[in-house]
Amino acid sequence: MTRGVRVDMRFSLSLPREAPSIPVVRRVAGDALRGLGVTEDCVGDILVAISEACTNAVQHARGSDEYLVTMRVDETDCVLDVMDRGRGPRAAPPVPVDRGLLSESGRGLRIMRALMDELDIAPSSDRGTVVHLRKRLSWRDEALVRRLDRKLMHSAG
Repeated sequence: MTRGVRVDMRFSLSLPREAPSIPVVRRVAGDALRGLGVTEDCVGDILVAISEACTNAVQHARGSDEYLVTMRVDETDCVLDVMDRGRGPRAAPPVPVDRGLLSESGRGLRIMRALMDELDIAPSSDRGTVVHLRKRLSWRDEALVRRLDRKLMHSAG
C-alpha cells in the first residue's frame, strides 16, 4: 500500500461468555476483513487465532458473564483484543511449557503465536485478562484499497 489511501475500521463486540458467541465473532471479523479485500489465507489465520482467544475467555475467565472483542484494521495491520472482565489470569508463562504434541494445555497459545505477528497476554486489575493479537495484512489484487491506490497513483501522473 502506498500512503495515498487510508483504511481505519474499528468495532467492538460485548458478548456473553458462552460458546455460541465464538462463531459470531468469527463471522463478523471474517466478513469485515473479506469485505475490505484481505487475502483468504490472512483472514483464515486471524479467524483461527481470534477463535482460540475467545475460547480461552469463555472457558477460563473467572468472575464475569461477558467478554469484549475489539478489532482495528488499517492499511497494514489487524489488531485484536479479547478482554474478559474476570479477576485476572492465573500465571501464564510467556512461552507455554511443552507438554508434548498431544497435550491440550497451552495448545491455543502455540497456535496464536504461530499464526499472528504479535501475541501479548496481560492481566489488568480493572479488566481481567487482555489477549492482544496483531497480524500484518496481505491484500487481494482486487481489494478496494488497492484499486483506489492505483487510481490515485495514475491520476498523480
